[in-house]
Amino acid sequence: MEFNTISMIGLGYIGLPTAAVFASRRKQVIGVDIDQQAVDTINQGEIHIVEPELDMVVRAAVKEGYLRATTQPEPADAFLVAVPTPFHTDENGQNHKADLRYIRAASEALAKQLKPGNLVVLESTSPVGATEQMAEWLAAARPDLTFPQTHGEASDIRIAHCPERVLPGHVVRELVENDRVIGGMTPKCAEAACALYKIVVEGECIPTTARTAEMSKLTENSFRDVNIAFANELSTICHELDINVWELISLANRHPRVNILTPGAGVGGHCIAVDPWFIVDASPERAQLIRTAREVNDGKPEWVLSRVSEALEALHRTNPGATRGDLTVACLGVAFKPDIDDLRESPALGITQKVAELGCRVQVVEPNIEALPASLAQEHVELATLDEALAQADVVCVLVKHKPFMEQAEAIGGKEAVVDAVGLLG
Repeated sequence: MEFNTISMIGLGYIGLPTAAVFASRRKQVIGVDIDQQAVDTINQGEIHIVEPELDMVVRAAVKEGYLRATTQPEPADAFLVAVPTPFHTDENGQNHKADLRYIRAASEALAKQLKPGNLVVLESTSPVGATEQMAEWLAAARPDLTFPQTHGEASDIRIAHCPERVLPGHVVRELVENDRVIGGMTPKCAEAACALYKIVVEGECIPTTARTAEMSKLTENSFRDVNIAFANELSTICHELDINVWELISLANRHPRVNILTPGAGVGGHCIAVDPWFIVDASPERAQLIRTAREVNDGKPEWVLSRVSEALEALHRTNPGATRGDLTVACLGVAFKPDIDDLRESPALGITQKVAELGCRVQVVEPNIEALPASLAQEHVELATLDEALAQADVVCVLVKHKPFMEQAEAIGGKEAVVDAVGLLG
């Protein structure tokens, strides 16, 4: 099967790097996104997200004519779908269910361009069965074509699932080096998808079923979530027992078969904070440990907030004449992990929003953004430099371990009131 033209539906943190990597292999890539500003930015050879090395790859691909962006799908040999798959909850914040509206919208948009022999791959992290659901939406939109769910190996269109498994900050390299799990709705679907990804992947392309590929990604992130929850729970216990959790973990990890992860302010991002709920929703009676881990990690921001409140109350006791509005809290970092600009599902952002509700002045120190998100656009909240925060803040709350903060760890540690949620000073 020839893949001369590839369509990338969704040009976000996964879609744009993927499109750029295929274009770097001299394949014609048509990127599709509903965000006109993102489309215009890319067509100028620039990028709208922060990701090391990506700007150079995109610039070269656009300049050489292998990558262009548009707001509407066009004909292609293969269509890759990388759109958001958030979850929604009931009125009590329970029953986290996957929201597949973006996959459906992408399916209905690209269906108009399908022709016999095309391959459609869902890359979005999805609950088990989402690839089959996508195939149903495609079939409903194009009754003139045949699909794997009804015609098996003889279908006009091949359908597969290939979940991304890259680390923000290293996406360009990992898209090429990492193994890929490729699940086809039939063996021929998997074979076609493997042939596509081998254009760029130096790691192994491992064929399996679509459902197994979907569950593989959910399992990988749930495994990490459970282990992070252990570390986060341990940090709260150690605080209560007056034990330095960072020292404790370093000592415990000297055991040859122990590798405890690092506690943090919670868990964020578009994967680990979301994916385990897809398993819980699919099997609520069985997924007890996975559910508990999610609840532990979702509860960590409230614990960090309580530490900030305690620090403010201590200041009031030593300065009884000061009002809450007289005090300033500096929140260091609002991204969901170090050295990126991604705020999706960020516990640091959520904590900062709650700190702003305490009535104090808030200085947000986030070196990877140029303006505050809308949720922090308040009169008593400002985007500040680290130097300004260290000079003015009464309480410093370290929420993300950005490199600039690590470089100034000694100065941060010299502040009288510091809440260190990430072990910067540990």
